[in-house]
Amino acid sequence: MKIKRIACLLLAVLLFASIGTAAFADAGDARAVIGADLDSEQVASVYQMFGVAKGSVKELTMTNAEERAYLEGYVDSSIIGTRSISCVYVEMLENGAGMDVTTSNITWCTSEMYISALATAGITDAKIVVAAPFEVSGTAALTGIYKAYEDITGNKLDDVAKLVSTQELTITGELAEEIGNMDSMSIVNELKLMLDETQNMTDEEIRSEIIAIAAQYNVTLTDTQIQQLIDLCRSLEGLDADSLKARVEEVQSTLKKVSDAKTKVVGFLQTAKKVVTSVQSFFEKIKDILHL
Repeated sequence: MKIKRIACLLLAVLLFASIGTAAFADAGDARAVIGADLDSEQVASVYQMFGVAKGSVKELTMTNAEERAYLEGYVDSSIIGTRSISCVYVEMLENGAGMDVTTSNITWCTSEMYISALATAGITDAKIVVAAPFEVSGTAALTGIYKAYEDITGNKLDDVAKLVSTQELTITGELAEEIGNMDSMSIVNELKLMLDETQNMTDEEIRSEIIAIAAQYNVTLTDTQIQQLIDLCRSLEGLDADSLKARVEEVQSTLKKVSDAKTKVVGFLQTAKKVVTSVQSFFEKIKDILHL
């Protein structure tokens, strides 16, 4: 009986300890992370992009040194720069709500790239705005998102996952410049989904798999691009394959929705441009007829 009581006490202690270290975050909990090198006028403009009033949410600061801790080795130093400019607003959503990412003045990273990379880091179900007072690449914004998420939840993200997420964003961005945004992300996500297989393959076997996947999207990759993807696969081996697969599958529908929405906008703009061109042509013909 005494042993049973001791066992029950130990179980209670373990349960309490696990509860004490778990991440707690309610839907609506939010943080703003501001680049340390912005002046007050620039900060005000960023809050307008966030759509929230300054002072309405807890504000954190991101320094260039913090950005470099995650970006060096993955991003060219000239892209990182010497100042912290990118800012983020992160708001937690209900479980299963998915990701809602928008950008403003971000020239290199797309919403889809952030969504995909953040799934690798372990972040889902959040509304995120990435913004800057003037045009920047946006690569440094990931560090701000990590900082906001960890402060909201009280849960430190896995350091390996954060580094791999940064590596993924960089590789996807570089590929996107050559083969397009959706194709680059599709290839990367295919590899993430088959981590349980690639971690048991040789580099040559992974190379053959990458070439086969790229062919499905009518894409031919260079040796350098293939090697980058092999390196990413090796980095992904530091993560749990099942957990990563679940997160990737969770954001797949969100990525499709974002892509479809952008396609509709592009289609509308192209149609509007054709209408304007047709109207201009009409009036030019009228002028010719009337000899104006």
